[in-house]
Amino acid sequence: MSSYIPTKRTKVRRLNKRAVYDKARVHEILDEGFLCHVGFIGEGQPYVIPTVYARCGELLYIHGSGASRTLKTLAQGVDLCATVTLVDGYVLARSAFHHSMNYRSVVVLGRARLVSEPEEKLEALRLITDHMVPQRWDEVREPNELELKQTVVLALPLEEVSAKVRVGPPVDDEEDYALPVWAGVVPMRTQLGEPVADSRVLPTAGTLQLSRFGSSKTPVAT
Repeated sequence: MSSYIPTKRTKVRRLNKRAVYDKARVHEILDEGFLCHVGFIGEGQPYVIPTVYARCGELLYIHGSGASRTLKTLAQGVDLCATVTLVDGYVLARSAFHHSMNYRSVVVLGRARLVSEPEEKLEALRLITDHMVPQRWDEVREPNELELKQTVVLALPLEEVSAKVRVGPPVDDEEDYALPVWAGVVPMRTQLGEPVADSRVLPTAGTLQLSRFGSSKTPVAT
């Protein structure tokens, strides 16, 4: 199927015209982002933890320290919610009430499984590394046996998924269009700065070119 089937938990009810269930569009948002927030209940206490991730088909891989309370809890198969949000611009209206933002967001509900098979675990770590910096995995030393033991990788299936997208100018009450107030969109972009090498980089290591990142981390908001 080309779309996710909305469930009682993922069906967008408020402003449902902004709802997106198309898999290609959802994947596009996930692939452009690089930080997700994972929410869950642990010992009766709600937590929302930011972490890097990577998508592989219909799986979302996340990782962290084996000593992390978050990863230990999630590895038990508890219910979780993972969200990714890209902000594209401030939407300034003529009234305070109608101020908003242009954004693209994805919500994933489900339970993650512990990735224990060595080949899948290593591949997941490669995907996460290369999602941050393309082709980085081929340049660096791979994790050794001890590092792999100290790292937990979880796989979250993309089954209960929905996205929500807002684009375009503000929508004011008709009578407010007569107000002498500037209104419109202030675009927002994520832009990388010039790489700064640490003091112990060998001269033979060369430099990191921003062109390596392509356009995925410098979206122009509309």
